Parts: sequence; structure tokens; C-alpha cells
Amino acid sequence: MTSIRKVVITAFGDVENVKVLDEICPPPPPGHIQIAVEYAGFSGADVNMRKGTYPFQKKAPLTPGYCLVGTVRANGEGCTAFQAGDIVAVLTKYDAEAELVNQPEKYCIRVPDGVDHMQAAALVCDWNAAYGMVMHTAKVSKGQRVFVHGISGAVGCAIMILSKLQGAEVYGTASQRNHNDIRAYGATPFVYTDKNWMDEMKELGGAHAVFDPLGFESFDESFSILSPDGILVAYGNNKGSLENGKNKSPMGSIMKLYSHNLNIMCGKRTTFFGLTRDLPTYKPNVMALLEMVKSGTITVPIRNVWDIEDIQTAHRQWGGGSGIGSLLIKVAKDSM
Repeated sequence: MTSIRKVVITAFGDVENVKVLDEICPPPPPGHIQIAVEYAGFSGADVNMRKGTYPFQKKAPLTPGYCLVGTVRANGEGCTAFQAGDIVAVLTKYDAEAELVNQPEKYCIRVPDGVDHMQAAALVCDWNAAYGMVMHTAKVSKGQRVFVHGISGAVGCAIMILSKLQGAEVYGTASQRNHNDIRAYGATPFVYTDKNWMDEMKELGGAHAVFDPLGFESFDESFSILSPDGILVAYGNNKGSLENGKNKSPMGSIMKLYSHNLNIMCGKRTTFFGLTRDLPTYKPNVMALLEMVKSGTITVPIRNVWDIEDIQTAHRQWGGGSGIGSLLIKVAKDSM
């Protein structure tokens, strides 16, 4: 039994309900390895879990953190794939924002030597989701028009970069302050609020794929800019948190999203992408991305890193500031 610091959402609601507490981490049970966490991913999922609006989430109290990179400290009974000192990454959904965690060995992925640990942490959730949507769900190909809401965000930025690698033309919405960064990647940015992007995309013939993490009425707007055979890939419901912080259930807008598929005369398609570590593509996708980083094919932009003790600041600053890319929580006291 080891004393650790960990983030706990003590109750759903305001930022003040997110605390860093002293807890005890037990030894790893059979089939699990114990990991000293270096970096944990931070995203809209953390914010929505804190508010209690993340679909099918645990009840509070809970420890958030969708993914991590860290060092193996101990093996539970039956575990032989890793040795103490190995660097691993794992998609967790919960519990990553803690100094020590026990995770099933079967979901852990070795991080190759030479891969930056911050970039590796961003790959497990942000880029894994983007890779799945671009390569498997929408099957983005050369010459297609791709539209990304929140293109400066962690997943949006990854979708942009991966779609450009596929040879697509990429457009998207983002705050004006981030437009130069987006143009530097060869994409065309728009401001979401003025709605000019809707007319512009329709004049181009529509988007072959739209990626939407906003939800609610944004799904309807995204559907309206699809090409006749386009696909809308929804992957979040962050609009309320970004605009006014109000809590509302996303289920109605998700049901409406799927209802578009009932029109058999329409060639447009809709789907809601969900990422879990039980998908057969989970490990292959992450391993492919790790090799892309190692080879220099991609470089993962890191927008901000907060210390675990500043977790309330991370929640307050999410969705603001300038820059593009992923957000991380530095859990380890000293960089490993």
C-alpha cells in the first residue's frame, strides 16, 4: 500500500469540487500492472465529467483522466509483458490523474525509445480518436473536402493533420486568435459564430466529411453542409460547456443525429464516434501513431501542460487561450 496524490471530483458541479487528495494505492491485482503516471490527458471529457453530463459516466466521487503515459513499477500475478522501468501508455477513461494507478496489462502499450512522452500521452486518446474517425469511420481520401469544428482543439488539430496527410482539403471553425496557426498547416479557418462557413462550404459543393464535437444545434448545421454523399461524424457535446457552462442532456440531439439515417432517399450519413480500449483497432491505431511520431511523420502539438496541483486552473482555462493542440496534466513530481 502506497500513499499517493490524486485528483478527485468530489461531487458534480463547479470547479471547486475538483480536489487533489491523499489516497492509498493498493498493490496491482492479478492481470494488472502498477504504473507511476508521468502525464495524463486533459480534455472536454474531464470538464463534462465534473459537471456530471458525460454520457454514461460514473457517479461522483471519481478520479478523472482518460489516458496516461508512465513507468511500470510492479507486476500483478500473471503479468509478464512488461518489466519495472518500462514506459507504457494506456487508455483508461478514469483514474489517470493519480501518481500511481493499477491498469489491466492487456490494454497497456509499450512506448518506443525516442518517442517524446508528452506526445505519446496525447496519442492515446486525442490522436487515437482522430485516427479512428479519419481512417476507419469517414475513410478520408485524397481530394475530399473535410470540415472540422474546433479545429484548433486537441482532437480537431489531429483530424486536420491526419486529413492533410491523406490529401484532403481541410476547413474548420476556431477562434480568430488561432487562425494563423491553422493556416500554417494548410487548412482554411472560419469563425464559428458568424456562420459564414455554412454558405462557403455549400458553394464549394459541401463537405465529404464533417467532424463535430460541439453537439446540440451544431449537429443540424453540420448536416446541412454535407455533400450529397457526405458523412457527419459527431464525437462530443461540448457546445454548452464552451459557450455558457450550462448543464443539459445531450441525448435528444444524439437521437436526432441518428434519425437522419432513417431517410433512405438521402445519401448523407451520420454517426457518433466513441473511443474505448475494447475496440479491435485500439492497440493497432496507437502503435501506428507511435511509429509515426518516431519516424517524424507527425509531430503532436502540445498546447498547454498543468501540474496536477493546478487541476482547478486547468478546468477554468479549458476552451480558452491561444494555440492549438493537446492538453496534459503533469502528474509526476519530477520529469522521468
